[in-house]
Amino acid sequence: MRVKICGITSLEDAFYAIDSGADALGFVFYPQSPRYITPENASEIIKNLPPFIEKVALFVNETAQHIRSVCLSTGCTLAQIHFDVSEPFFQTLGFPSLRVIRAQCKEDILQYSDHYRLIDAYCEGYGGSGKRLNIEWFENVDCSKIILAGGLDSSNVASLKSYGFYGVDVSSGVEASKGKKDPLLVQSFIQKAKA
Repeated sequence: MRVKICGITSLEDAFYAIDSGADALGFVFYPQSPRYITPENASEIIKNLPPFIEKVALFVNETAQHIRSVCLSTGCTLAQIHFDVSEPFFQTLGFPSLRVIRAQCKEDILQYSDHYRLIDAYCEGYGGSGKRLNIEWFENVDCSKIILAGGLDSSNVASLKSYGFYGVDVSSGVEASKGKKDPLLVQSFIQKAKA
């Protein structure tokens, strides 16, 4: 399983994640989030990163033009769209992107099944709540294009292996405090996800 460590706010945390084997880092450009990072600070981190690491920019309720502009100026390589948009939005965006489904029922996880997508538990806010999805929903579902998020940590990530998820995305489950990663939790999570 590929692993994304989301909510990166420092170069130190970025390197903990990369050195532990993370495939992707997430940068939250949503000002209401405790993990919010300014485009300027994200750019400073990203320019110091090694190659072959996906740099994912998370957005909530922004225009396609704004998202594209921030991604290009920071060096992010993928835009994570954490709000409901229609297909024309992605065409206007014209940048590699990942749709997020905030699932409230089993039917929600079956949407856009021919696309790679991130599936998170629905909550009033956006992401980083630590709320867990009902894992039984994924039984007998093709999970090869699903990145699972929501309520994951080193105690439960290994149990997901049999579902065949493309990847997992973690934020609060590897934190010492909101926006600050715990190196041992990061390392343990990635080891168990990739074991």
